[in-house]
Amino acid sequence: MPASPILVTGAAGFIGYHVARRLLRDGRKVVGLDNLNAYYDPALKEARLAELAAHSTFRFARLNLADREGMAALFAGNRFPLVIHLGAQAGVRHSLVDPHAYVDSNLVGFANILEGCRHNGCRHLLYASSSSVFGANTHQPFSVHDNVDHPLNLYGATKKANELMAHSYAHLFGLPTTGLRFFTVYGPWGRPDMAMWLFADAITNGRPIQLFNHGHMRRDFTYVDDVVESIVRLVGRTPRADPNWTGDKPDPASSAAPWRIYNVGNHSPVELLEVVRLLEEAIGTKAKCEYLPMQPGDVPATYADVDDLAREVDFKPATSIAEGIDRFVQWFQAYHRTSTAVSLRRPDAFGKQPDATSP
Repeated sequence: MPASPILVTGAAGFIGYHVARRLLRDGRKVVGLDNLNAYYDPALKEARLAELAAHSTFRFARLNLADREGMAALFAGNRFPLVIHLGAQAGVRHSLVDPHAYVDSNLVGFANILEGCRHNGCRHLLYASSSSVFGANTHQPFSVHDNVDHPLNLYGATKKANELMAHSYAHLFGLPTTGLRFFTVYGPWGRPDMAMWLFADAITNGRPIQLFNHGHMRRDFTYVDDVVESIVRLVGRTPRADPNWTGDKPDPASSAAPWRIYNVGNHSPVELLEVVRLLEEAIGTKAKCEYLPMQPGDVPATYADVDDLAREVDFKPATSIAEGIDRFVQWFQAYHRTSTAVSLRRPDAFGKQPDATSP
């Protein structure tokens, strides 16, 4: 076991929780950072943290990424050899109404991560980018070797900026960085603002599902365990300068600096109508659907080319959507049974007695 812990930011979040849990089960020490904000129900984040806290090698740091002094002190006090940065202000549509949250967390916060790594001996920074960086690109499958210079929303723009910021630190200071473009991750302990949870909750409670683009949106749904496996394998693959890279014909996925970008997706896009059908089957209830036009900032389809990931770590996500949805629904139903029982017995985290009729 290494003398110093691994830092996992966003540890109370969806992917961060799963990554931290995997590292702890593998015998690693983990410091989990999160600010437990109220973008979605903090009770879900606290439940994830409770699972992690059962491990003696886990330590939690409640901290804002944009807190420059606090972040500097955390890095100086731990000198993390490895940082897995999964904390950010998430959500495409929310970036249309609260852009400053994305600037603070995703830009200022990422600068604090880079500075912490630079000054405290970090040997490898892995960080979450997003399929949203592909923006107006229409050539599919989306390849890391394609330029991504036309984001369609601020969230995607901040993730593209993270890739550029990481490259500058890799070039100037030799900081090895690996960017991970996640494609529509879902599974147990998922986010309530994402389609899988929203659809399952609506079907369960008899509310209509809002299907944008009249249900014909296609997403490369990627099961969370496959994402975790990809990250864990990449941890040991510290990027090096690409000897074949040239500025005359620059490859957007590599560099003369120790910097790499990978797509992490299931390379199998699924139409939302099929997702609804599989959820209906798993839940045992027919959905009520409301068909709506495309929303600002959305794209009609995502589809990941994961050849580079497969070559690098001999693995690519492959959990079928049917299997993944079945696992998610089993967890979703069990979680709501447990959380309802707990809410009836005690006040919530804010000291207010919950409505006994709430799911």
